[in-house]
Amino acid sequence: MWTERIRIIALLAVAIISQAVGNVLLSQGMKLIAEESQLTWNNWVSIFLQAVQSPSILFGVGFYVIFFVLFAAALSRADLSFVLPAISSEVVLNVAFADYFLNETVSAIRWTGVLLISIGVGLVVQSSPRTFGIAGGQDTMAEGGR
Repeated sequence: MWTERIRIIALLAVAIISQAVGNVLLSQGMKLIAEESQLTWNNWVSIFLQAVQSPSILFGVGFYVIFFVLFAAALSRADLSFVLPAISSEVVLNVAFADYFLNETVSAIRWTGVLLISIGVGLVVQSSPRTFGIAGGQDTMAEGGR
């Protein structure tokens, strides 16, 4: 039986993956547009039209919608002070995806920053995802731990 805590973490994991995939797709699509057009304010309508016709950008936006729905669902079940730091683990996935899928050169200093973020996320995930309702004795979390 999954506890509420595990359900929230699983929900956040899928949200994070959706967001990272969306970022890669948006980055790929926008880089293709930038190669084809000069990005200026004078031709923003043309760029917008190219963007809404780009499969990479459309799928990227779709993954962002999935992320947003899952993020909102997580906020309905857990504290903002738990969800936001946990979502920060997306930085790790985004940097890894940028390195692997976009062939970006990720420096040692960036990887060090990613490591520090990972440590912080690990600390937050160890806490209870929800504190609201505890004072009134209405906490329904299967696992406490704070």
